This record gives sequence, C-alpha cells and structure tokens, in this order.
Amino acid sequence: MSEKRTTAAGGMEHSFGFRAVAAADKQPMVNEVFDKVARRYDVMNDFMSAGLHRVWKDAMVTWLNPPKRADYRVLDVAGGTGDIAFRIVEASGRQAHATVLDINGEMLAVGRERAAKRGYDDNVDFVEADAQDLPFADDSFDAYTIAFGIRNVPVIDKALSEAFRVLKPGGRFLCLEFSDVEMPLLDRAYEFWSFEAIPRIGRAVAGEAEPYRYLVESIRKFPNQRDFAAMIAAAGFDRVTYRNYTGGIAALHSGWKL
Repeated sequence: MSEKRTTAAGGMEHSFGFRAVAAADKQPMVNEVFDKVARRYDVMNDFMSAGLHRVWKDAMVTWLNPPKRADYRVLDVAGGTGDIAFRIVEASGRQAHATVLDINGEMLAVGRERAAKRGYDDNVDFVEADAQDLPFADDSFDAYTIAFGIRNVPVIDKALSEAFRVLKPGGRFLCLEFSDVEMPLLDRAYEFWSFEAIPRIGRAVAGEAEPYRYLVESIRKFPNQRDFAAMIAAAGFDRVTYRNYTGGIAALHSGWKL
C-alpha cells in the first residue's frame, strides 16, 4: 500500500498502517494493538506527542466549554481510559454526565478503575460498543467527542454519520487527531521521531515495537485537515472548522448539528 495519505474519498478502511487489508480484517487487528497497549496508553501518547497531548486535550475541553448543568450529556468515543471524559466532568463542576464508549474492553477496564479511584461513579458510565453502530437513540447527546481514535475506526464515514445521528439538534462534534504537519522543518523532525524513535522506545518500554509502528503509520495515512473537514461536512455537520496545534502535529475539528 502507498504511504500517501488517504483523502475525503476514503481508503482508511483498507489501511492497517501502511499495509493493505480487507475491511473486515481491520477491526480485529486494531483490537489486538490496543489489547497490547491499554495499560500503557497514556505513556504511548506521551511518546507520540512529547507530552503535548495533555495540553491539546485541555484545549479541546476548553473549546467545548461544557456548561455547569446536570442535564448536559456528552458521548466520548474511543475514550476507554476516560482521559477526555474526566476533563469534561471537571470543567462542568462535576455536573455533566459523560458516557465513555470504546470497542476495546481492556481500555474500558482501565477507565473504570480510574473513574472509581477518582469518585466519578455518578458522572461517568462506560459502554463497550462500535463507533460505527452506536447503541443509542437519535438526538441523545449534547456533545460528541473523540480524541486520537477516529483514525482507528475502519469506516470513518459510518462513525461520522453515527455521531450526527445521536447528537441533539444544536449538538457539538469535536475530534482531536494527529494530523498533517504544515511546518517544513518541524515535519522532518517529527517524521524522524515517529518512524525511528517511537518504535524503538516502544520496544524498550513495552517489550515490542509493532503496535507503535502501526500507530505512527496510521497517523501518516489519515486524511489531512482539509480532507477530514470535508468528510465531517459530508456527514451533515455545519460550521465545520479546525484548529492546528503545534504546527499541525494535531488538529482539533469542530462541527455542529444545526
């Protein structure tokens, strides 16, 4: 398979990193990756972003600006460890309710443990399900968030369509994802870090490099900022925009169901 990025026309469903795979085979392969890294997921993100993912996640929640209302409901998809959901609950003064959905049970187990330790039992619940087939009624949530997870969904268009369906009219979609670096010097440094350093660190820290190699390759295959914005708009969202962080290493996309 080509190392070129996919576009708004699709292609991620056949991409397991730089390997071409059948669409039906991708999800089990992704599940195996996350089974291996679940207990070290935040450490992995620290490696892949040099620790900046924490700053970007804070910025995501700041842009969401959850109100201090007990009836405010957020669906955080591919958020098994609870990292975004916990931030949203805190930003709402522990008023909002967050549903964390993940297809990977190992990731959810980590999130449940963390929620119990932090006293979030009344504010957060966990659901094991597929982002492409959400087990919720239409117009159920005030916001839908997904951070560093949508590139691992086999058919991204399905996930975006489901996001639109379960949001209430006036609901907000926010997606934080690694993206296309738009600064010439930074992109070369980031490429070296991603393809040379991260797999070696993964081998040293986690005992194997392949899960980390897939994750950095999946970043390279994901559509760039403009193509992904076009996909969000095609799913029905209005006022679609994005913000680059750290020269485009990450981008935060926003859309509204109007």
